[in-house]
Amino acid sequence: MAARAIWSGVVTFGMVSIPVKLYSATESKDISFNMLHKECKGRVREQKICPQCDRKIETEEIEKGYEYAKDQYVIINKDDLEKLPLPNKNVIEITSFVHQSDIDPVHYDKSYYIEPADAALKPFTLFMKAMSEKGMTAVANVAIRTKQRLCALRPLDGTLMMSTLLYPDEIRVQRGKDLPSSVKISDKELAMAESLIDIMTGEFDPESYKDHYREALLQIIEAKLEGREIAEAPSAAPAKVVDLMEALAASMEAMKAQKAGAKADAAAEAAQAGKGKKKAAAG
Repeated sequence: MAARAIWSGVVTFGMVSIPVKLYSATESKDISFNMLHKECKGRVREQKICPQCDRKIETEEIEKGYEYAKDQYVIINKDDLEKLPLPNKNVIEITSFVHQSDIDPVHYDKSYYIEPADAALKPFTLFMKAMSEKGMTAVANVAIRTKQRLCALRPLDGTLMMSTLLYPDEIRVQRGKDLPSSVKISDKELAMAESLIDIMTGEFDPESYKDHYREALLQIIEAKLEGREIAEAPSAAPAKVVDLMEALAASMEAMKAQKAGAKADAAAEAAQAGKGKKKAAAG
């Protein structure tokens, strides 16, 4: 089933307007559960109850209120939201270009991808190519669902990505902190830690990572459906307090052995593939 656009509008790039559609770029793969009554296994339904009236209320009876003081509310309705001084709701307005490294990942919120209208393929491609050549990210404003958002547009393997960004007052992390001065790190410890980082440095390959918790949970669900006994995972042994230098040295040796094993496996696979090709050619 084709993805459905959640927003249609234009990307404005100076005096250039590019008609586009916006799509969600991610989806949750979490396993969801329903709440059941433990006694009869009936599905529990959540109801909206007004404690003041002591009765269930329907959706049409609900309105939004901002609590400005204890139990004191300002009522905000749909008309109030429509009057908000937002920019054009169908425009992604680019305000500047920055290097992607200038935007700390803590600012990234939700990701979307953008596709052009058929008639806008050339300006869209030009925009993408120019950004790719310059290695830049566009910073823009966009209004989505009655809220103005800051966002970043960047090319990713032939796709134009849009990531909404958090404003500074939405980030709780304190910036500009110094490392604890009371902790003393020796030059040898630092050199060893840096060497371990060097050994573990490589290309980021998202395909090599799996959600092992979700896989294990699915196995439990399947086992219960089939009436099989569930094997309990052994408890982890309590961690021993070891010397920091010993731990770093042991980590380096383990990583070296792991990389050597991976190289040997790759070489064996290549040799096997070579034998297969020779056999096929001979046949």
